[in-house]
Amino acid sequence: MSDSASKPRPQFRNLSIPQILSYRLPLAGKSSILHRASGALLFLCLPLVILPLFALSVTSPDSFAAMKAYTANPACKVVLLVLLWGYLHHFCAGIRYLTLDLHIGNDKITAQKSAGIVFGVSLALTIVFGLKLFGAW
Repeated sequence: MSDSASKPRPQFRNLSIPQILSYRLPLAGKSSILHRASGALLFLCLPLVILPLFALSVTSPDSFAAMKAYTANPACKVVLLVLLWGYLHHFCAGIRYLTLDLHIGNDKITAQKSAGIVFGVSLALTIVFGLKLFGAW
């Protein structure tokens, strides 16, 4: 008989839900997931929100006034703020991934720093544009 027949086979068990929920993803992983989520958000909202608002804004002065009145609603402003965050995060993370494709900043420490920069810049720009959107100035 062979030696391998007497050894027990290794067991690979699937992760359970509590293990998945307790797993701490590094900052670069969170940036990657949010880059994909923001891209999906922008793609799905393109025909539902972005193009209809753009079409209203360029058709005539009356339709522009209607679009302006529609976007004055605070609920619509929150939706626009989420879309704005999605765009800004996707843009900043895309620049990060382009630099990673050029083999710049591939080591662990630099990748973590660049992921933190992506979060900081995208959130800071979202706050600035959100203040402008809600009429702070």
